[in-house]
Amino acid sequence: MDFSKTDGILFDLDGTLWDSRDGVLKAWNEVICSDPGAARGPLTKEEILPCFGLPMDEIRDRLLSGAEPGARGRVMAKMCAHENEYLKKHGGKLFPGLEETLAFLSGRFPLFIVSNCQDGYIEAFLAAHRLGTYFKDTECWGRTHAAKDGSIRILMERNSLKRAVYVGDTAGDERSAKAAGLPFIYAAYGFGKAVSPDGTISRVSDLKELFGKGGGA
Repeated sequence: MDFSKTDGILFDLDGTLWDSRDGVLKAWNEVICSDPGAARGPLTKEEILPCFGLPMDEIRDRLLSGAEPGARGRVMAKMCAHENEYLKKHGGKLFPGLEETLAFLSGRFPLFIVSNCQDGYIEAFLAAHRLGTYFKDTECWGRTHAAKDGSIRILMERNSLKRAVYVGDTAGDERSAKAAGLPFIYAAYGFGKAVSPDGTISRVSDLKELFGKGGGA
């Protein structure tokens, strides 16, 4: 498939642009271990790995299943707020070649992020690594409270996109992209699997070759 005529590249965040798992685990456990309402012991990395990519309400119910229903939302809100502040200060692990690739692509296409994360999480990523200049707009579950394909549609309509593509690392990303009518590029170096992507990259810098033939609408 020729991606050179796209009018925008939409990115997933976790497993596609960075790996924040160590920081998320630390931040969440600092809240859980200090709040009796969480009604559980510290999280393990194995517990949080399947949560990346899920909407935050699903993560809440999965990780805080032992808490009283009224306490779950309160504790999860604390976890998310602390996570945002922690990551804004400490950052995460960027995938190799990310900034160089974003600089290349942003000179040819408008770039965007659409994630199932809470509000403020994308902003923490951009602030910690000073990458905001490369992205035109972002959207997330925390603002839309919609499934990811709904968030994709909202961002596309707001930016008048007609021929965008989505880059992500999971089958959920693939389903969301196709539900929104977008071609899907699978980041095989990430956290999940894809079923039938329209393109595959083994490292983020492969995007330079995939989109290097032209630019813009």
